[in-house]
Parts: sequence; C-alpha cells; structure tokens
Amino acid sequence: MKSGFVSLIGRPNVGKSTLINALVGYKIAITSDKAQTTRNNIQGIYNDKDSQIVFVDTPGIHKPKHKLGQILNEEAYYSIDDVDVVLFLVDVTKNLGTGDKYIINRLKEVNKPVFLIINKIDKIKKEDLFKIILSYSKTYDFKEIIPVSAIKNDGVSQLIKTLKKYLPDNVKYFPDEDLTNTTLEFRIAELIREKVLRLTNEEVPHTVTCVVDEYVNKKDKAIISATIIVERNSIKSIIIGKQGTMLKQIGSKARIDIEKMIEKKVYLSLFVKTIKNWRDKEKYLKELGFYDIRKE
Repeated sequence: MKSGFVSLIGRPNVGKSTLINALVGYKIAITSDKAQTTRNNIQGIYNDKDSQIVFVDTPGIHKPKHKLGQILNEEAYYSIDDVDVVLFLVDVTKNLGTGDKYIINRLKEVNKPVFLIINKIDKIKKEDLFKIILSYSKTYDFKEIIPVSAIKNDGVSQLIKTLKKYLPDNVKYFPDEDLTNTTLEFRIAELIREKVLRLTNEEVPHTVTCVVDEYVNKKDKAIISATIIVERNSIKSIIIGKQGTMLKQIGSKARIDIEKMIEKKVYLSLFVKTIKNWRDKEKYLKELGFYDIRKE
C-alpha cells in the first residue's frame, strides 16, 4: 500500500487548482483565470486499489500587498514542510521569471523530492518544450520533470504513476469515500466566489470572499443563505448590478453547480456586505477562516 501527501506550489494562475481537480477526478477546488483564486490549503484525495495520495492545493506564491497576502504565502510555504513530495507547477506559456526563481531558491532548503510539472503544454509546439525543460533544469536538480495539460487531462496518469515510486509504504489516512478535507459549507461558499470571479472584472475578485450563513438540509432540497463580503461599497454595487441583475446571475450559476454537487434541489439566498479593508483586519481574517499559521 502506497500513501502519502503531495503539495502543489507555484506562482499564481499556473493551474494548480485545475491540476488537482484532474488528479482527484472531482472538482474540489474552484478555478478561474484570475490570479489568487485559491486562498486555502485544500486537500484532494486520490484513491485506487493500491494507493492513496493526498494532494494539497496551495495559494499562489506572490509579493503580498496586505495581511491576507502574507497569510496565503505562509500557508503555501507551510505545506512544503509536511509532505512527502513537492510538485512545483509552472505555466509553459510564461518565461522563467523572478517569481519562479524565488520559489526555486526556497525549494533548495527542502530535503524531499521535488518534481517540476510543466503545465499547459497544449498551448505550445512540441519542439519548444525541450528548450523550456532545459532552462528550468539548469536552476534546480528536479527528481522528475513531467509535462502535463491539466485542462485536457494529458500527462495526469503518468504523474500519478511516477508519484507512487516516491511514496512510502503506509496506511490510508482517509476512508475511500472521502474526496477532500473541506466542509460542504466551505465548498458551497467557494462555488459562489468562483461565479463572482468569472462574472466580474479584474478589480473585483481580489476584494471578495464568501461565507455560508445557514445550510438547512431537507430530504428533497437544501435551503442555503450566504453572504458575499467586499471591501468597498463601489464593489458591492458592481456585484449587485443594475436592479440586482448581476447578483441574480451569480446566484443562478452557483445554484446549478451546488445542485450537481449535493444532488438535490437548492434554494439559494445571496446577500452582499461591505467590510472595509477586511483583508488587513485579523479579526475578520480569523472569522472568515484565514487563520494566521504563525500563531499555531
């Protein structure tokens, strides 16, 4: 029996959440084309007849501009220290930059196998891939280098096969039916936030979070009340939209995905609340689940 923990790290928007969903075969992390979509260390659990791999999806490592950003970086670094293998994910369409080099220098302090995972290979020519592999291999002695396309599920099975060689013989950490460590309420809140990310412009997503206020589970339906939290009234107006049209659209799309997830009818009520500068206020960061790992 092979089992262990595997962390995915990298710069924002390289496709970590898309890859972890492909690895697990289930949507456990939200995705969008906006950087910093992932804000928590989310575990996705892969099971087969002879192995269990617990993948840890981390926030993208970036230069923080507020307390939330500092916490997200620390969560990503923290995940490196407590796993069996680290997957360093890069976007093949982006040049090797200072952000990648910063992470690589941090990886030089890590005493465990590190794989280079080159994502989005569907977007380049095959003859260009070798040059990209060569440029990264000069910066660090990666145990494995595996090209993938997470969105097309290309190379994912090879990655799992290779990972098993590096995992210890162990017992299962989770029952076979478990797909993630996150709560249902967390996943619902994230699905709502995903719709905000996808339906609004670049200014909005970074100032938004979402919490489920109430979840009433009945035999044939679920009644859910949730609040979208923003930093400024101007952002609140954008999310609500003219005569509530944007909020209705967010709610409609979120409800469809929630119904697929829980497999029953959903009645969803959404509210929007302004908490000025919530990303820099420890009180709200704790209440919203962004605990500061430095104090643990």
